[in-house]
Amino acid sequence: MQTDRIIGISLLIVGVALLVAGVNASESVSSEFSKLFQGVPSDKAIWLMIGGALVAAIGLAKSLRGRTAHG
Repeated sequence: MQTDRIIGISLLIVGVALLVAGVNASESVSSEFSKLFQGVPSDKAIWLMIGGALVAAIGLAKSLRGRTAHG
């Protein structure tokens, strides 16, 4: 259905935006301090990237499933 593809594409766009926000957050000053002392980016950066990847994957699957199922 066309609505499923629109929702899927919207989720894909939101997921990519969250990924970009996560990458930007991982390069912030607070994240750099976290990397310096703990060896990993800040929790906020990690959750933004994980959430973005999940939302983007769901959006991609939903948009492709709608496309293949209906032509």
